[in-house]
Amino acid sequence: MVAQQNPLSNSPVESGQAAGSIPELVIVLIILLMIATVVALVTQRLRIPYVTGLVLAGLPITEVLSHRIGLDPSLVLNLFLPILIFEAAINTDVSRLRSTFKPIALLAGPGSILSSAIIAAIVKYGLGMDWIPALLIGVILANTDTVSMIAVFKEIRVPSRLSTIVEGETLFNDAAALISFNLILVIYTTGSLTAVQGVKELLVVSLGGGLVGAILGYLSLPIFVRLNDPLSSLLLTVALALGTFQIGQLLGVSGAVAVVIAGLVFGSLGLPRSSSASDRITLLSFWEYAGFGVNTFIFLLIGIEINPATLWRILPSILLVILAYQLGRILSVYLLLAGLRRFDRPIPLRWQHVLVLGNIKGSLSMALAVAIPLTLTGRDLIIELVFGAVLFSLVIQGLVIPWIIKRLNISHASEIMQEMGKLQIQLIAAKAAQDELDSLLKSGVLPKAVYEELWASYQARVAQSERVLRDFHNQHRVGELQSDRSGLDAVRRRLLLAEKGAVSDALRKRIVPEDLVQPYVKDLDEKLLSLEDD
Repeated sequence: MVAQQNPLSNSPVESGQAAGSIPELVIVLIILLMIATVVALVTQRLRIPYVTGLVLAGLPITEVLSHRIGLDPSLVLNLFLPILIFEAAINTDVSRLRSTFKPIALLAGPGSILSSAIIAAIVKYGLGMDWIPALLIGVILANTDTVSMIAVFKEIRVPSRLSTIVEGETLFNDAAALISFNLILVIYTTGSLTAVQGVKELLVVSLGGGLVGAILGYLSLPIFVRLNDPLSSLLLTVALALGTFQIGQLLGVSGAVAVVIAGLVFGSLGLPRSSSASDRITLLSFWEYAGFGVNTFIFLLIGIEINPATLWRILPSILLVILAYQLGRILSVYLLLAGLRRFDRPIPLRWQHVLVLGNIKGSLSMALAVAIPLTLTGRDLIIELVFGAVLFSLVIQGLVIPWIIKRLNISHASEIMQEMGKLQIQLIAAKAAQDELDSLLKSGVLPKAVYEELWASYQARVAQSERVLRDFHNQHRVGELQSDRSGLDAVRRRLLLAEKGAVSDALRKRIVPEDLVQPYVKDLDEKLLSLEDD
């Protein structure tokens, strides 16, 4: 966040103003924090998405603050984006990501390309643009920012598989958008790029980014294990997130892909090795706050950056662009997911509706638009069109989505399942506390007598929860639990995946013959496909 010219403002920023002073910047930051606090109170009262409220709050103060601050694309891409990607990656359950990888890969890969092509074609022939500007708009608006969707999911319960697909698509969609954007700029600067060269460039950039992220993620693990201070661990993760992105960019590969992989490696292998539960909570809480703070500033600055008067003058063109990106999303989701049933569990139609309506644009789209080279013909128009589409997406779609998800009734939990969920939470918490007690005893922190007393108190809670859960299951075995069995199916799925992993590992070690493993694994796959979505 630095002073710069507002792309949609009529008056330029003077060089003296752009430099700004430290006290003035501090005052602006205090003003923004106060506005964000008021927005949080109002959105809680009105029950509207927080990010939508931030954008709306920024619109009235456009003329007051837009000359002093701005949404600097360099700052967003090099600081804000790595923080958001890493925060999402370390909180992603790799096992769940693996189980939903096929729909995620479809949407973030072919889905993103198909959507970009549809948007570019409509913009090209509808507005008479050249192909390069049209393709840039297509790539920018094919990117999905689902911060609002995740916020909605925290308030409205949805199946965990659906939320994993949304989070996973966002995680890899950001990286795909940056790769495609840079590839189009290469075509613009060089004048031509063959299909073979394009595919080669994509593979080098994406696979190279994944390799860099994996190496740096694994190298950070032994350092993290040796750090007993949680604050030092925080510094390591910040260095890992920001450093991985910069090293990836320096090596000419995708920094975004590198951060995704580094975050997944650290989250799945590093966090479980933390010395205590309190250290893990400290680390995750820090990154949750970092992600929340970054999103707060980004979406408030989006509102400040947008000049409604300028957008009003080109409203017909903006409406065409909105229609284009909505159509691109509709076709990419419904067409691609219709063929998913051939090689994976099908996505229910109501879930597909949510994926289409969750096509929200955000900070990365605006940052990419502002990052377009100044020499490109029609750059100002591209920025205006993208900003208008982002405003519509955040405000209109952001307000409508919670209501539509409720109307779709995607996840209706009965009172019995609600009660069972509470008991499961108690059971999980008590078991985790017992594991922590075991760790404290082994490390010498607790004397044996104190350990036994505390362990027994938790064991009483465990026994009570297990007894009540067993009674619930016995009472409703043939009744409501069968009609609302998604919770049990989630457990069965984990057990079947554990079986499949063990058998595959045995085959890899040549313990069992392959001709016997194949039919067994095929039977497991059929059982997995028969389970309800969770």
